[in-house]
Amino acid sequence: MKKILSVSGTLLLLLSAVSATAPAAVAQPSPSANWHAQRVCGDVPSGIASCFALKYVDDSAAKALAQGGQAKPASSTPPATGKTPADIQSAYNITGLKSGGRTVAIVDAYGYPNLERDLGVYRSQFGLPACTVSNGCLTIKDQNGGSKLPRFNSGWADETALDVDAVSAACPDCKILVVQATTASISDLGTAVATAAKQPGVAAISNSYGGGDSADSSYGAYYNHPGIAVTASTGDNGYSGSSYPASSSYVTAVGGTSLVKNTSTRGWGESAWSGSGSGCSSVNAALPAAATFGTACGKRASADVAAVADPQTGLAVYAPSSSTSSSWAQYGGTSLSSPLIAAMYALSGDSGGSAALANSLPYTNSGKFNDVASGSTGTCSTSPWCLSGTGWDGPTGVGTPNGVGGL
Repeated sequence: MKKILSVSGTLLLLLSAVSATAPAAVAQPSPSANWHAQRVCGDVPSGIASCFALKYVDDSAAKALAQGGQAKPASSTPPATGKTPADIQSAYNITGLKSGGRTVAIVDAYGYPNLERDLGVYRSQFGLPACTVSNGCLTIKDQNGGSKLPRFNSGWADETALDVDAVSAACPDCKILVVQATTASISDLGTAVATAAKQPGVAAISNSYGGGDSADSSYGAYYNHPGIAVTASTGDNGYSGSSYPASSSYVTAVGGTSLVKNTSTRGWGESAWSGSGSGCSSVNAALPAAATFGTACGKRASADVAAVADPQTGLAVYAPSSSTSSSWAQYGGTSLSSPLIAAMYALSGDSGGSAALANSLPYTNSGKFNDVASGSTGTCSTSPWCLSGTGWDGPTGVGTPNGVGGL
């Protein structure tokens, strides 16, 4: 799997690109010299997926510790710059919407013993209703639907924390099903997706991970579930080709934006986040619904839709710092945008009907999205693949939700 950007140790700097044509209403976040986005999962060999969560960390604190200084205490309060549930709901015009208790499934690898405890801390902090195993809101299963949960993995546990907190932020009344794959192989994760699809009440399944472009002929059966919205992160590599399962013809591929408050009527501005994965699959079929959107891809184009992913403008999350302790931090990556979109599919209650794939809906309802028309994910031979503009583009698809009428 390709590296995201230039990496030094485990830290990398992700700076939001500003297009020269960016409208004045979209204020880009100013990068802090001491803060960087750190991957929580590393590079992996072919056939194995990496999670896409990025943690926003203070590089100066890490350097001070390496030089014999004192470690910075774990934060007991949410970071002031992190998005809250109220922010997410305001930005995407979903405040007050209810799902009626539909279930959003989260598929991740490995175990997370303190998941229920940490989710409780997050939801209590922001005044959200309790979501526990005992009250039926939270369910945790292994990849085969049983209770033999896999071993702890710190990176994937961070990913899971981000996912469940993101669903909670967008859809406080959604039930949450977490299915934990034994390993991060595409086949194990795919088995977990198939298990999630069989559970009653599941309206959407989020997948915040990926590997290289793979063929639906090999793995597509895991993700082909008409009537259930299956979302997948496009990755944090910028314009660099497709990532599977986002490159599958059966899923909704979710890119990422930078999201900031401004003085517009909406109250928020968005541009394409520079890390948002975009590209054309070399093996999987184009979406029929996208045929008139000028993707210039002979096969499957990514992304279809987007939501906030820039770590600088990311979500406040309560996540594990070890197998026993947890603390607050700010997270992003397209690992954030995928569960947000999955939760909004659950709020819509449509998901395409029992015989349709949910990834067609954004194209048939493109007027119900915020068109993201600035920002870039790199250099490409065909501008829409890496440069955000009016209409469809690779980094953000048809845009970000304005309510859930487009889903």
